[in-house]
Amino acid sequence: MTEPLPALVAWESTRACNLACIHCRAEAQRNPSPGELSTGEAFRLVDQIAEFARPILIITGGEPMMRDDTLDVARYAADKGLRVVMSPNGTLLDAKSARAIKETGVMAISVSLDGSTPDLHDSFRQVPGCFEGILDGLAYAREAGLPFQVNTTVNRHNLEDLPGILKLAESLGAVAWDVFMLVPTGRGKIDDEISPEEYEGLLEWVYDAAQKASIRVKVTCGPHYQRVWRQKAKEAGEVQSRREGTTQAKSDVPVKGGVLGQGHHPGRNRAVRGCMAGDGFCFVSHLGDVYPCGYFPVQAGSIREEHFRSIYQESDLFRELRDLDNLKGRCGRCEFRKVCGGCRARAYSTSGDYLAEEPFCIYQPGRSKPAPAG
Repeated sequence: MTEPLPALVAWESTRACNLACIHCRAEAQRNPSPGELSTGEAFRLVDQIAEFARPILIITGGEPMMRDDTLDVARYAADKGLRVVMSPNGTLLDAKSARAIKETGVMAISVSLDGSTPDLHDSFRQVPGCFEGILDGLAYAREAGLPFQVNTTVNRHNLEDLPGILKLAESLGAVAWDVFMLVPTGRGKIDDEISPEEYEGLLEWVYDAAQKASIRVKVTCGPHYQRVWRQKAKEAGEVQSRREGTTQAKSDVPVKGGVLGQGHHPGRNRAVRGCMAGDGFCFVSHLGDVYPCGYFPVQAGSIREEHFRSIYQESDLFRELRDLDNLKGRCGRCEFRKVCGGCRARAYSTSGDYLAEEPFCIYQPGRSKPAPAG
């Protein structure tokens, strides 16, 4: 049996942030939290990862640019052979910092835009002028030759604005648009989520948008997109097959920047399911605690007490998550469970059981289409 290897590791470099977003997973604050990993501990984490894997290292926060040694850690990780990306909020980017990030070996950054207008975005981020600050920051990134993707957290406030956000991302020169489905953790509330029926319609819309967009369109924290695109790709293939007088359906759908259906994370070297928590992905907190993902507050271990490799490969929690036979309810019966898996963080946040069925999926196993609402 092949030993499990991480494809992506997110490191929460700090919880300090200059914004106060209404959905913040980390409940970020203006000042660093006591006990954040030191520079030496961050280097040791990189060493332990590089000993057995070469994943993408996502340096996130809070706001990673509010930590003085972030670029030192990024350069160290890049020199160790990790593929480093960073997730600043964009408001602190200027010409100097954009060039510095590029020079460390950071491959790309991701910046969040949650509205196509200042009013909509700033009301979500709760800082006036944030929208314009991000646009200025992205201009500096373009000037420095630093690739960037735009992230959008979908919620009831911006659901109708998504076409506008995609159009804005294209016009700004983003290489990708990543649609994040809200997980009610931290300051994010269940009341902010769209309904399961709206969720299904949105994922179908994302599929259609991905076929037409000039940039890559992908989904994070929406694992049942893996089911939706397969259903829609099959329908499209069957239609094309009938036109051509054949019966063979397409297995993958080519889109700009890759093949839709190979997963929603760039640089991945193996097929994994929609929810990668503990299976291809993990999250290391500002304190060195290791979790399946940043929205999943069940700890697998601490790098201050154990080697990262032991935690990732041998923790009881991660082993349990990798065994799809443990899934309950509709997820356990679903024919798409191996490619989807349901959001384990969302199941935990709504039921207290991380193996429970995905609460925001309306698909009934064995049916080619989801059950009608009501």
